[in-house]
Amino acid sequence: MSESDRLFSQANHPMRDFVFNEDVVKVFPDMIKRSVPGYPTIVENLGVLANQFTQPNTALYDLGCSLGATSQALRRHVRQDGCRVIAVDNSPAMVERCQQYLSQQDSLFQELLPVQVIEADITQLAFSPTSVVALNFTLQFIQPDQRLSLLKRIRQALVPGGALLLSEKLHFADENDQALLTELHVAFKRANGYSELEIAQKRNALERVMVPDTLEEHRERLLSAGFSRVTVWFQCLNFASLIAQP
Repeated sequence: MSESDRLFSQANHPMRDFVFNEDVVKVFPDMIKRSVPGYPTIVENLGVLANQFTQPNTALYDLGCSLGATSQALRRHVRQDGCRVIAVDNSPAMVERCQQYLSQQDSLFQELLPVQVIEADITQLAFSPTSVVALNFTLQFIQPDQRLSLLKRIRQALVPGGALLLSEKLHFADENDQALLTELHVAFKRANGYSELEIAQKRNALERVMVPDTLEEHRERLLSAGFSRVTVWFQCLNFASLIAQP
């Protein structure tokens, strides 16, 4: 069961970079629900969307799977023969807990897609033919100079009719838009019980680890990677989800 997120409730000097370690794993469900507006809606609908693009006898990838919420949504909603979910994360703590969670779900639901959980660096992953790839708030943690290469390899692995489902925190080129949506996001976190100290310290811990792009940067990069169509299907404040089609 998830613990309440109090990781940044005490002053830390010096502030260390954010790491997906065992401490984060323990509070992650609470953390992401209180930090990312619309997160439950995004995750549940990723399964619904995936079912529209999944082709028979292909792999479905959840890259940066964390605790497996997106993997489970894919498993519950996709109804195509011969498919399997491959969940990948580079955090040993996340992978261990993800395996436990998905195994528990097997006893609660019938006819779930099979799933394999892998500890790996997604920038080095060899992809099987795939019809759906979910990058759910993961690309923003990849070094900017490695993002295009990863997207190109995903595009090359996608079969006709498939799609990349990408969710990201956005940066805004317009300074007024950026200031407004940043403040509204802070208000969202305050409303969910985070203190000013917690908000400030987590922001500092993330600033060198998570580098958001603008929506236009995402669009241009996806087109450069070989995708032909990019559609925003969800946005709440400075968080958005896109469908990229071959």
